[in-house]
Amino acid sequence: MSGSVNKVILIGNLGRDPEVRRLNSGEAVVNFSMATTESWRDKATGERRDRTEWHNIVIFNENLGKVAEQYCKKGSKIYIEGQLQTREYTDKDGNQRKSTEVVLQRYRGELTLLDSRGGGRGGEESMSYGGGEGGGQSIGRSSPQQERRPAAPAGGRGPAPIDDDIPF
Repeated sequence: MSGSVNKVILIGNLGRDPEVRRLNSGEAVVNFSMATTESWRDKATGERRDRTEWHNIVIFNENLGKVAEQYCKKGSKIYIEGQLQTREYTDKDGNQRKSTEVVLQRYRGELTLLDSRGGGRGGEESMSYGGGEGGGQSIGRSSPQQERRPAAPAGGRGPAPIDDDIPF
């Protein structure tokens, strides 16, 4: 295979409210931490065990950043798609450090709010925002790719969907 893939998919909870910073160019960058927790039952003792991993999330996508800023709060359950990136920096003591982050680029990535709009934990309603160039955005569906189609009659075959957006 000649190519490679760098894609990260996470479902978890925000560890802190999103923080918005501005680059010298004026573009917004949104940062927050996200926790994913794996649970299992220990076979030897029968006790429930958990392991939590923390992930640093960075959003360069303007639309996704606005959604994160407005709707995401500490504890919110979200689904994200991004890429792993490692960057090097010098800390305030002059030491070289490395940080690995999940980055949602300017024209790539996805952010889906899994909590209900009321802030509860029901998860019955979601808001999904795609980061593609088309800026795909849907509210109340679990994915922007899911489209509402008319239900077919019980016979199995129904009328073809009508396309009202005829360009001529």
